[in-house]
Amino acid sequence: MANYKKIFADHKGILRASKAIELGVPKHILYEMVKTGELIREAQGIYRLSESDPLGNPDLVNLSLLVPRAVFCLISALYFHELTTQIPHFVYFALPRDVKTPKINHPPIRVFHFSAKSYQAGIVEHELDGVKVKIYDREKTIVDCFKFREKIGMDVALEAVKDYLKQPKVNVSLLMKYSRINRVEKVIRPYLEALV
Repeated sequence: MANYKKIFADHKGILRASKAIELGVPKHILYEMVKTGELIREAQGIYRLSESDPLGNPDLVNLSLLVPRAVFCLISALYFHELTTQIPHFVYFALPRDVKTPKINHPPIRVFHFSAKSYQAGIVEHELDGVKVKIYDREKTIVDCFKFREKIGMDVALEAVKDYLKQPKVNVSLLMKYSRINRVEKVIRPYLEALV
């Protein structure tokens, strides 16, 4: 079992079952390690060494492992960037238009399908709990909120832009670049002019 534990340890203590099997851990050993308490089943198909620290961001980490093309957006990204007082009741993420929405029982998710250009703009990789997690940068997140204001509420978009303008390193030209990609320049410009 020690060499199987090492496979997990070499991957920061957490792996998808399919990846663990690909790396040489037999399926029955995964179940055995859960029974003996060496592994914890974090989510469907995701296992973590019991001796490793509990996940600080379990929803983002588990979904990043389950849906590698997911990019956290809207209220999930606002929360990450401290641009909202909203507590997300769902995990919001973007996928390219041609990718089907995955079937996930937990956590509750809201998936948004973006055009190729909008999907790729503003992705930043952060390492959370040893796993690479893709989240849109602050500026792209705000512009997405204006684009999807009908779904998340204009009040959320306005609160985000006000909070953003109070933070250090504001980049209005980047906001405008993303607003052109998302075709919301005419919507966002009056608010920026009033607030800046």
